Amino acid sequence: MIKQPNVIVGNNKLLVTMGKKGELVTFFYPGRDWAQHVVDSQACIYADGKLIWSNNHEWTVKQDYMDETNIVNTELTHPSGIKLKIRDFVHPDLPVLIRKYEICSRQEFHGKLFYYSDLRVGDTHEKNSAFCDEDADLLVQYRHSCHLGLTSVPRFSQWQVGKASDRIWWTNAKYDMEDGQLQNNPEDIGNLNNAIGWDLDLKAGEKKTISVFLGAASDRTKLYKRMRFISSIPVENLMNKSQEHWAKWLSRKKVLQLPKLENEPKFRESLYDMYDRCLLCLNLLSDDSNGSFVAAPEFDHDFEMCGGYGFCWNRDCAEVVIAFLDASYPDYCDRFFRWCKQTQLPDGSWFQRYWLDGKEAPSWGNFKSSTQIDETGSTLFAIERYYQTLEGIEKLEFLDEMWVTVLSAAEYLMKRTPEGLHEPCRGLWETYQGIFIYTNASIYAGLKSAAVMAEDYREPELAQRWSERAFLVKDTTIEKMWIAEGYFGRGIIDDSLDITVDASMIGTFVPFGMLSAEDEQEREMIISMINNVAEKLKIPVNGHFGIKRFEDDHYIGGNPWVVTTLWLSRAMLTLAVSEKIGTQEKTKLVESALEYIKWSIRGTTCTGMLPEQVDKHTGRPAWAIPLSWSCALMISNILLLNDYENSETIQE
Repeated sequence: MIKQPNVIVGNNKLLVTMGKKGELVTFFYPGRDWAQHVVDSQACIYADGKLIWSNNHEWTVKQDYMDETNIVNTELTHPSGIKLKIRDFVHPDLPVLIRKYEICSRQEFHGKLFYYSDLRVGDTHEKNSAFCDEDADLLVQYRHSCHLGLTSVPRFSQWQVGKASDRIWWTNAKYDMEDGQLQNNPEDIGNLNNAIGWDLDLKAGEKKTISVFLGAASDRTKLYKRMRFISSIPVENLMNKSQEHWAKWLSRKKVLQLPKLENEPKFRESLYDMYDRCLLCLNLLSDDSNGSFVAAPEFDHDFEMCGGYGFCWNRDCAEVVIAFLDASYPDYCDRFFRWCKQTQLPDGSWFQRYWLDGKEAPSWGNFKSSTQIDETGSTLFAIERYYQTLEGIEKLEFLDEMWVTVLSAAEYLMKRTPEGLHEPCRGLWETYQGIFIYTNASIYAGLKSAAVMAEDYREPELAQRWSERAFLVKDTTIEKMWIAEGYFGRGIIDDSLDITVDASMIGTFVPFGMLSAEDEQEREMIISMINNVAEKLKIPVNGHFGIKRFEDDHYIGGNPWVVTTLWLSRAMLTLAVSEKIGTQEKTKLVESALEYIKWSIRGTTCTGMLPEQVDKHTGRPAWAIPLSWSCALMISNILLLNDYENSETIQE
């Protein structure tokens, strides 16, 4: 089943996604890509002989992040007068989700609070086992080397370990709640669910706080110790620790001084908020122990409608680590490139996508003709970007450590471009096979970057050879793929140039720099290309225009993408800083870029998370949420705007 989240919380050991009303959507442990242990986990009020689930449509909801943190506040209000406030966060160091519930009612209330969970520990319902240890105030469900535990403060007064597959009320925990009294079954095996409960007796306006802890460990002993420790600390202390953790991490960011936007002060403030939120999101999507990133929390586990997103793509990560680098977090580059060194294939290339630990993920890129060469080109390009920021002995040591990786990758690109254009492969959208504009641009950038590092490594012959090939790729690409209408064709497919307008052609300018704004002829090509993308791929949504991937795009209904829209705005901002662009044209470019950024922000969740797409009919965030690629591009756009040399007020 496909469920898209509205918020995410986590730490390096745990990633949790939740819906708009605080219901758990996924619970990834011990890695962001493996395994997912939750089918359903949420609170439920028992009142007047019936159950009111927290995700019931009758509740009105308000949900947001606490500023500068990954702490989530959800406020639910029911027509009966019951109000449920939930504060969710993950301990900075331990894989434990802390859920603080505050319950109050406008009138006197006598009922129950239940916390229900349908868990599939080990990513499966098979061979699960569960028990409730009344003496330890702990309900445990486990399979093999993964144990999940529930405890609470105050302690729960009743429980049920049930059979999720049974429809008999006294064995299935979900049905057992319906009479307001759980059966206290102590243990069971198989396809299980569970519930814990507390009595609620409230005077009118009175508040009661119940904190639920859902934690994970590799064995029973560790789980017992972990849950006993976490529940012994006041929740306010735990929250303060989490708040301090995120504030400290965020304090490392590059400080922004954005230009004033006349008549748009709220938009300017939203840029500051978006910058923080994207950084915080990327932190949760990174696997610090390996150095890799998950593209998005997986939401299509069975590949029902796509090939899944819970994997690491080098191409996406190249954008992510450069964004982190520019935002003053260079350590993410260092870890990722060490991961790249370990995951490089014997032929010098990188695979289509990986599990976070570096093992090859499920793929349709297993053959020479179906691999994605841009994964290798973009990786080399990003390595050199990071390399140029280093100084002294650190720079020398990094190049020495990475040299074999660079050499192997560059030689792979040489083998795949014997005639200038690359050999047939799969394109970045993973839809067609052929020769593509984006892939050629990434190869140009990769070889040019490798040549720079070869020169520094005192390999002038290699540097010259790689540089010459880079310019052969550029010249051949322009000759074979630029068309009279003023843009690059998407690619050569079945031996014919496909003249479909594809937003990925922007890659020839940014990030890969195959075209330069400093060259008059190439600058005219860039402007023409930008105008074609803006005109032919625009879709009106949310009062502004988003950009779809290409003209005949039908994936998930052909929605506009945040990535492609922010590519266009980044190209405009990059062009605007060129000394060759006049003042009037600069202003126009920046104003247009701001409109695309504004559109992207309008397409976020109510908590500020950037999706992959925006539904062209509803204007709501669509498909992968949050997408690391979208977050990285938003950071890059905001930093470009921050560095925009014209400090005068931009007229809106």
